[in-house]
Amino acid sequence: MAELLRVEGLRSGYGEAVVVQGVSFALDAGQSLALLGRNGTGKTTLLNTLVGATRRHAGRIVLGGVDLTPLPPYRRAAAGIGWVPQERNIFKSLTVHENLTAVARPGPWTVARAYEMFPRLAERQGNLGNQLSGGEQQMLAVARALVLNPKLLLLDEPLEGLAPIIVEELLRSIARIVRDEGLSAIIVEQNPKQVLPITQRTVVLDRGQVVHEGASDELLADPGRLERWLAVAR
Repeated sequence: MAELLRVEGLRSGYGEAVVVQGVSFALDAGQSLALLGRNGTGKTTLLNTLVGATRRHAGRIVLGGVDLTPLPPYRRAAAGIGWVPQERNIFKSLTVHENLTAVARPGPWTVARAYEMFPRLAERQGNLGNQLSGGEQQMLAVARALVLNPKLLLLDEPLEGLAPIIVEELLRSIARIVRDEGLSAIIVEQNPKQVLPITQRTVVLDRGQVVHEGASDELLADPGRLERWLAVAR
């Protein structure tokens, strides 16, 4: 399987404050990766660095053979990074359909396919973004990233603060996107038992450094390590 993403010795943060401390890992095309760690360990900062929204102090980011390191955020998006931040960043004054058509690029993920993936959005395509529930806004944020037809999808805590029934619905959709459709993704999630079953690889951060990298199913089967690194109950 061809390598899609390589991160080498990445140090980054905000201003002079370094949060990510020499992180290195790789991800193959078609693979998904769970990015885990306690609060404040640098997970969001790492994703923000991949999209170019932090100050990089050292290291390289290579996506599909293209060195993203010197590129501004808009060129990283054009190179194939799709990003769903915690804030969602949908256009709240536009309709669901306008949100999607405004950013769609040619490729297999069309607006019609996004509606098929998220039937709730198809039912509400005439609604403004600010008329959607929190869960529907999150679905729209994911759908917007998909219609960009990225090579790599970054999801920063996509299940945070959602009702359990919406969590189940969104988790099924994400599982289909990364496992059945084979879109490469990095998923930050506080609950490892939700994200480990739908990913192939896992990186665990502690104090901005990688303390574990390996197969997701192996970590899921090792409650001792989950407890030690993530304070997950056995």
